[in-house]
Amino acid sequence: MPRIPRMLLIDPSDVGVYHCISRCVRRAFLCGDDRVSGKNFDHRKQWLQDRLQFLAGQFAIDLLGFAVMSNHLHVILRNRADVVCGWSDDDVARRWWNLFPLRRDDEGRPAEPQEWELSTVTGNPERLVEVRARLSSLSWFMRCLAEPIARRANREDDCTGRFWEGRYKCQPILDESAVAACLAYVDLNPIRAQIAETPETSRFTSVYERIAAMQEAAGSEMTSPETVAAEGMGPRKTSCAEHNTETAESQTVEISAPAHSQRGENVDWLSPLELATEPTDQPAPCGRASNTGCLPMPFADYLRLLEWTGRQVRSDKPGAISTDLAPIFERLQMHQEGWLQLVGGFSRLFRRAAGRPASLRREADKWGRRRMPGITNSRAVFG
Repeated sequence: MPRIPRMLLIDPSDVGVYHCISRCVRRAFLCGDDRVSGKNFDHRKQWLQDRLQFLAGQFAIDLLGFAVMSNHLHVILRNRADVVCGWSDDDVARRWWNLFPLRRDDEGRPAEPQEWELSTVTGNPERLVEVRARLSSLSWFMRCLAEPIARRANREDDCTGRFWEGRYKCQPILDESAVAACLAYVDLNPIRAQIAETPETSRFTSVYERIAAMQEAAGSEMTSPETVAAEGMGPRKTSCAEHNTETAESQTVEISAPAHSQRGENVDWLSPLELATEPTDQPAPCGRASNTGCLPMPFADYLRLLEWTGRQVRSDKPGAISTDLAPIFERLQMHQEGWLQLVGGFSRLFRRAAGRPASLRREADKWGRRRMPGITNSRAVFG
């Protein structure tokens, strides 16, 4: 069955969640120890996280989760064409200028645009429509993420040519159950790869950032997910000025600094985890597109679920099914065995789209097909 073109797979007018993966070409290493050259490239993880934080504040795209691995990157994104429609013309032009500045200051940052420079967008109706569409486009988000990293890595390696294996792989996530499993799969990637022992030590992942923010709000050191979940603390809010300062300063942070002091002081660039029961008029922080959550559970419940799942995934860690997790599985309309199967083999179970059987059937009908690949696995997991 031929692959659906990405331009057809993503409907720019609809809000959707997508799991995107980018891999390095050949044996090149994005981060970590390269056994061929003997070099260590861990510092590139900070490049990627800083770039993700910057882009989350410019695009009308919610960043739900991410994990930076040795030779590939996972991001979970939600396009928000509805959000970009509410931005003023001047706001659209300034965000585009921040992404593609024609002038930079002495430190290499986008210079303050002049009115006539912004008018090249605001004064051209056709151009304005085009830029609005691009600011909620997953393709433009991934382009603005991958291209600067490739250029910077090539300069560091003193070489030219392709750095990424190809264009990013994109997988639609069709319902909340699949979103929860995809988030857990991405957050547990370093543990599965034996790069980290626990979620709170899995640096350069979304769960690490959320835990660090909660600990920062309480003024305490990094502790276990069980302690964090029990405390049930919320992330600290910061102003736009604080956000901009922190983003700039983060580029000079040393990797060897204590983990809890480097990141996590501001998680306003990540999408909230819990779906609100009622809509709110509270404006979104300047570091992200919206205040819309993504899971039918608070972060404390997600942490308990993630910790339990990690113990099952790692054969060298003890684990037992907790009765406290039963309400969580009920909200996800899943059973515990199916959850473990889903998180443990997420990338193998679903190819083109991930979701419950009913969601996959609707996706197949959308494309006029008799069935969607992965529906048999979906029935086995969610049945």
